[in-house]
Amino acid sequence: MRPSDPTARESRGPVRYGPPLPAPGLPVPPELAGVVAGAAGRPHAEPPGGAPALLEAARGYWQRRGLAADRGRIVAAPGGAPLLLALTAALGGDVLVPRPCPAWWVPQARLLGREVFHVPTPAECGGVPDPYALLETVRRVRAEGGDPRLLVLSVADDPTATVPPPEVLHEAVEAAVGEGLHVVSDETWRDTLHPGTDTVLFSPAEMFPAQVTVLTELTGAFLPPSLPAACARFPRTAQGDRLADRVLDCLTATSAVLAAPVAAAATYVLNEPEEVTARRTAVVALHAGPAAAAYRIVLAGGGLALPPRAGRHLYVDLDPLRPPLAARGVTDAQDLEDFLTARLDMPAPGGHRFGDDPAALRVRLSTGPLLGSTPDERGASLKSPDPLELPHVTSLLGKVRSVFDELRGDPGPVEPVSSEGNGPAGEGWESER
Repeated sequence: MRPSDPTARESRGPVRYGPPLPAPGLPVPPELAGVVAGAAGRPHAEPPGGAPALLEAARGYWQRRGLAADRGRIVAAPGGAPLLLALTAALGGDVLVPRPCPAWWVPQARLLGREVFHVPTPAECGGVPDPYALLETVRRVRAEGGDPRLLVLSVADDPTATVPPPEVLHEAVEAAVGEGLHVVSDETWRDTLHPGTDTVLFSPAEMFPAQVTVLTELTGAFLPPSLPAACARFPRTAQGDRLADRVLDCLTATSAVLAAPVAAAATYVLNEPEEVTARRTAVVALHAGPAAAAYRIVLAGGGLALPPRAGRHLYVDLDPLRPPLAARGVTDAQDLEDFLTARLDMPAPGGHRFGDDPAALRVRLSTGPLLGSTPDERGASLKSPDPLELPHVTSLLGKVRSVFDELRGDPGPVEPVSSEGNGPAGEGWESER
């Protein structure tokens, strides 16, 4: 039951530290660039945890989403990883995460010498543990002398691009709270729900406000990767106050302080002026099209996938194609990553980077590289009323289709991917023959 040595598979690639969040691949808006440039001349450092203007902007951001917040119970940091590191240090004990989970969660606990336990997810979604598997895992960890204290989950998931149904989320969080675990809800992708999917998103902080801390990495929906910033909202309780203070101590001790230009950018986007919300809406819709198109290509090629409902990625299970992949020397997730990265000419991190079984043939595909190969092409995709009809997008999706056609043994002509019916449908790992 205890986790295996994380260094055991290092000879098969850098498995301990996975890929970053899927990047948008789009130009920085001129308004945001202006805000950053305007703050570059500030001579004074930002205070640890964020300046009052940033914290007030974060409070308003959560207030507009139905999560009441106090400025004194909000902390900002230069990215989700240092913020989760501080949270893990402050809470102590062992950590539980769903399998698979975002690649940046687990290294934080391992750097602190904490044990991490992966819990299987329900069939219909990722991001949250199956409640019965969670209870059994907690029982076994405690029986073996462990001290589980923290569950990290996500309401809009990387890598699976799914959103847990409210009842599934509630059961998972209820089980965790019943066992005395504190829940950190990673809501990085909550503002990237694909249009037309009828997806309902709830935060566990709405269900169990006293036991949930919300974490948002702003490079998910608002900022480019060059401007890393994240905020945490703590429970409005005495325990939440103590936890916020300990996290602030950790950030101060490690000098995890936002640079002034990044703080200005974070304040600007969290206030959500009209140009920010319009850009976010356009970018979300832009990525939803290639995600749905890639989903259809995978199913037609004999693979399995959950319908993408959020974010900029798609999680694919190619176990049904194991025989043709084995004939090409692909027998595990690292092999699959190497093969698809080379064949698609785009990052295709294997499932082992997200805590999945290294023997499973799973991989995360990102939509950013499908929007264009140059800044001009990506800019044209953003401006187009139907990006899937653009020649460069059709060509890039055609490359994905050709790889799956080859594996399926059907090297037929590449057809344009229609923009009709982009909304994902169905539940569970689906296939199409």
